[in-house]
Amino acid sequence: MLEEILTLNIFGFFLIFTRIGTALAIMPGFSAGFVPVRLRLGIALAISFVMTPVLIAGLPVRPPSVAGMAMLIGGEFLIGLFFGAIARILIGALQTAGTVISYMSSMANAMIQDPIAEQQSSTVASFLLIMGTVLIFSADLHHMMLRALADSYTLMEPGRALPMGDMVNILGRRVADSFALGLRLAAPVVIVGLTYYIGLGLLGRLMPQLQVFFFGLPVQIGLQIWVLAITLTGIMLVFLQNFGEAYQNFILP
Repeated sequence: MLEEILTLNIFGFFLIFTRIGTALAIMPGFSAGFVPVRLRLGIALAISFVMTPVLIAGLPVRPPSVAGMAMLIGGEFLIGLFFGAIARILIGALQTAGTVISYMSSMANAMIQDPIAEQQSSTVASFLLIMGTVLIFSADLHHMMLRALADSYTLMEPGRALPMGDMVNILGRRVADSFALGLRLAAPVVIVGLTYYIGLGLLGRLMPQLQVFFFGLPVQIGLQIWVLAITLTGIMLVFLQNFGEAYQNFILP
């Protein structure tokens, strides 16, 4: 009995942990800088422990050679990296939208350390990223991410050849879609900003003695904050819809 546990169950558990742990190490929320490393490891181990009885029957036996074991673990690592990168790319749409909004509202110089992106970002981008992460967990979309990981053992069986071409194509498409989504989310602020810039330019030509900078900047910031406030709900609903649809494709019916 002990030999069976050492040769099968422990190996299967750590094989599952490789895929799930890698994905959770990249997924937003789980991988945030304010989450302690021990807590991340504990969550990954707990989820792997819960999934092991369900998934272990479909796992391959332990390869006899070290090279075969390394290839098997490397494949699980790449699959986990793939599923984690999808979430990271999707939430990047909020950072794109926040950066564009900051430039259009003249607030791009207000930089803070973003705990989600783990880099310096504008205040608007950091606000949208934190709100997006909170809403992902509030709307139970993190359950969808974990369900997609569980169903990935049917779509991408351990030990089989990885569809690298399809994986790279999906990631490339997600990057393009994330950037386009970020621009669409920032569209209300961009339209209002362009209209305001045109009107301010005409006003400056009609009234040369008007101090455009001192007059226009406070009005611009106040106007864009008001536009962001009334469109924030729609921005987040569109983001959550696109986030859920991205992982829905990997969930088996």
